[in-house]
Amino acid sequence: MMRSLWTAASGMAAQQGTMDVISNNLANANTTGFKKSRTDFQDLMYQTIRQAGSATGADTKLPTGIQIGSGVRQVATQKIYTEGSFQSTGNSTDLAIEGDGFFQVTMPDGTINYTRDGAFKLDDTKRLVTSEGYPIEPAITIPSTATAFAVSAEGLVTATIPGQTTAQEVGQLQIVRFVNPSGLDSMGKNLLKETGSSGAPIASNPGTDGAGTIQQSYIEMSNVQVVEEMVNMIVAQRAYEINSKAITTSDSMMETAANLKR
Repeated sequence: MMRSLWTAASGMAAQQGTMDVISNNLANANTTGFKKSRTDFQDLMYQTIRQAGSATGADTKLPTGIQIGSGVRQVATQKIYTEGSFQSTGNSTDLAIEGDGFFQVTMPDGTINYTRDGAFKLDDTKRLVTSEGYPIEPAITIPSTATAFAVSAEGLVTATIPGQTTAQEVGQLQIVRFVNPSGLDSMGKNLLKETGSSGAPIASNPGTDGAGTIQQSYIEMSNVQVVEEMVNMIVAQRAYEINSKAITTSDSMMETAANLKR
């Protein structure tokens, strides 16, 4: 009965971790480019009381054994990189990646972070930057005299200059892919960082080598499905409640056992 207390307590802790992940998913249901997470669990050590296959006689063996588990633990949270829905904005600085890949962002210390959030803006020098003011990599600067600019599906950036009959090429967007994007480290601000588990970034022009293409005047919405998360929340709540019930039941059984001497 003492074992069941600890086992049920591990179940309550695990379901609390699930609720933390679900809450973060729901909180970011409208965050541009956000990817939902899921919780992965792992059962804990088992105490073997009778080993399956042990001999019970000259020609007989135990067909099954007796093993008592000691609970569960939260072993991983994995980001799910399914594509979110696209929303038309009519804003020329908004870009979405249709397919695989990430935009590159240059941080103040010179390192490169990655994002699916293409809600870009123009700063005072007409560079394309994130909402935090971090420039994208390679840097794209629109000429100050340009009246408009366009981004092709292949990432070619051109600007319309008064007095010129053809659009002027001003830059080429690149996007990167990872062997294991779930291994990227979430930094907040819709930014991700390379880790040893993600693999090295594979940079290419949009639409080549398996990379996605660019859709101008669109943003990619969060891939969180609110109804799905609500169902997951109910399941986690019920699992939490039943584990708490196991604790109170074990406590009641221990009280009964202790009262036998009276």
